[in-house]
Amino acid sequence: MTDPRPELEVVAGPLQGNTIPLDKDELSIGREPSNSVSVLDASVSRKHCVIRRDDGRFVIHDLNSRNSTFVNGVPVTERELASGDEIKVGNSLFVFVVPGATGVNGPSTSVEFEREGITGGSTIILKKQDALYLRDLDKLKPTSRMVGDLNALLRISKAVISVRGLEALEKQLLDSVFEVIPADRGAILLCDQGNNEYSSAFGWDRRTGPNPTVQVSRHITAQVLQEGVAVLSNDLSAADSLADTESVAIRHIRGVLAVPLEVFDNVFGVIYLDATDPEVRFDEDHLQLLTAIGGIAALALENARRMEWLEQENRRLQAEMNLEHNMVGESPRMREIYQFITRVAPKDSTVLVYGESGTGKELVAHAIHHNSARTQKPFVAINCAALAETLLESELFGHEKGAFTGAIVQKKGKLEVAEGGTVFLDEIGELAPALQAKMLRVLQQREFERVGGTKTIKLDVRLIAATNRDLEEEVKKGRFREDLYYRLNVVSLRMPALRERREDISLLASYFAAKYGKRSNRTLLGISPQARACLLNYDWPGNVRELENAIERAVVLGSSDLILPEDLPEQVLERAVPAGTSVDAFHDAVRENKKQLIINAVEQANGNYTEAARLLGLHPNYLHRLIRNLNLKAVLKAQV
Repeated sequence: MTDPRPELEVVAGPLQGNTIPLDKDELSIGREPSNSVSVLDASVSRKHCVIRRDDGRFVIHDLNSRNSTFVNGVPVTERELASGDEIKVGNSLFVFVVPGATGVNGPSTSVEFEREGITGGSTIILKKQDALYLRDLDKLKPTSRMVGDLNALLRISKAVISVRGLEALEKQLLDSVFEVIPADRGAILLCDQGNNEYSSAFGWDRRTGPNPTVQVSRHITAQVLQEGVAVLSNDLSAADSLADTESVAIRHIRGVLAVPLEVFDNVFGVIYLDATDPEVRFDEDHLQLLTAIGGIAALALENARRMEWLEQENRRLQAEMNLEHNMVGESPRMREIYQFITRVAPKDSTVLVYGESGTGKELVAHAIHHNSARTQKPFVAINCAALAETLLESELFGHEKGAFTGAIVQKKGKLEVAEGGTVFLDEIGELAPALQAKMLRVLQQREFERVGGTKTIKLDVRLIAATNRDLEEEVKKGRFREDLYYRLNVVSLRMPALRERREDISLLASYFAAKYGKRSNRTLLGISPQARACLLNYDWPGNVRELENAIERAVVLGSSDLILPEDLPEQVLERAVPAGTSVDAFHDAVRENKKQLIINAVEQANGNYTEAARLLGLHPNYLHRLIRNLNLKAVLKAQV
């Protein structure tokens, strides 16, 4: 069998409903007609992105597009694609699909199709209108075998409605079929609506279970699927047309039964059985019974498949809703962080994350938790700087009834609430000395008492702490316990400042622009090159948090379909752009006038910055920021 050819299914945008085969080494997407896929959409760049085949892999590359290429909601510059990935280009949404790739509805057993058409011998074709058990039973003359078959159908119907999950249902169904029909192997093949290619295949062997490969006749299954008829074939090895069929001879197949699975006149699958025992001969009663079983099981199988699809879609939507908790960035520093998370998440070690405010320390904590064995348990975040010492103690450890004024009931602390999960202690450097001692006991003994209580409570949590302080320096100054520091610093990670990974600024800006554009019901075509130059040149002392606030402000206050320099905060524009990069004449003139005003004021104040700030009507801190942003330190130093 040839490898399945990947495709792009267009689920939104001007090309919605189309399927684009990836049958070449390179496929380009953009607004220009010269692209492999031309999208007439103003939000798509002329040359937006390209998908290249590289040694069996498919990698998407953004071509410096105006508003980025998104994969699963995250802007990327380069990303290897996996089946099911969603690619957003402007207002278009593509899904990368590898037919037959294992997924929720993927095959649990390898089912192969015979190249030869296994027909011959004695063959019976049963049409829907001739299926006895699918008609009015009152008109049938009962026989002992019919009574037995009806009892079997009753048992199977009860078994079918009591099983949840597609694969479990298929296994139960074939087990029940083997009890009443003397087949050796069976398979349940399901296909998507309007498509004759099977998207799900489950095979089973009476003796050995799901391990061996189950082979089925492509000719028979195609006939059942296309014509909606049930097929019985016996004496296959004796048929002249099959005398030279190697697979039949080797496996000694004597008979085949195949019936359709149909819901609301739509045939979406096949139940297929075969037998090798020369003493076994399928008869018309077996065909009638299996047809009835197919009629009973069809709706249950379709519902189970639909339920699994809905669960998969729900997981996708949940991931999309929680996307703001994911990290965005492809710089070498961020790749190191992803590798760190991959290594430490499966372990249970305490982790200390440090770095400047706004660098994403809590996002790392979330990622470690969600990739650990504790992911189904609570993730509890506590800001140690947000509450006074007495309130924080009660928040952490809980309290007993009557422990202090106002404690009218017993309360569990957040440590206790997080049992089995992960506790994230943000701003751990702000913890008061008394609480540091209690936290040390939690780390050493994994136990604590509630405030006002005497009962020792055992604890099973993973601890992740974060700080923007230098804890080693705090230990030297006596403000942080040395033993607690060493207990926390088992595994540590420094989050880089945004200015240390400038290559991620553009991706983050695109991500936030898309996020707040959607939230504000604004259609944005992207960020202008001049505005991007300003974003890339600014140092971002508030890091990712400051960048997010700046983009949200630009989306809310902007009036055009692009984010322009005038939409950005003043402090971003004050920073001089690199030589050869022009923002616009207006902002250049404003920047030069600010420089000259500051130079004149400092000269008039004889180098006294506080006096210069008074002359300008500014706070001294703001004046110092202006001097730093406008790169005036060297000029003023030479002037003094």
